[in-house]
Amino acid sequence: MPEDEGQQIGYKVLPRGVPVVASDGEQIGTVHRVLDNAREHIFDGIVVATRDGRRFVDAPEVVRITDRRVTLSIDSEEARALPHYGGMPGAMETRAKRVAKKWKRRFSR
Repeated sequence: MPEDEGQQIGYKVLPRGVPVVASDGEQIGTVHRVLDNAREHIFDGIVVATRDGRRFVDAPEVVRITDRRVTLSIDSEEARALPHYGGMPGAMETRAKRVAKKWKRRFSR
């Protein structure tokens, strides 16, 4: 392991701001957020802050996570084609509708 890669760490302790590096060595951005399925303890991927906005990197494309960098299995050209990440508006909308129904039932009595 090259010295500049740092110590390998788990995804749960990966801090915001760690550089994300493509397989060709180019830094594509920094870690913005780690996504996981907490109930099943599964790493889903990371949201990377890039010059072109936030991008989602799926877990299988993450090769290594260290305290100094995240290394991807895809090159920088493939990384530029990653999907934009806009959060989870669908899930928030569903929750908002459910809460609205609950309040409507309370006040319609």
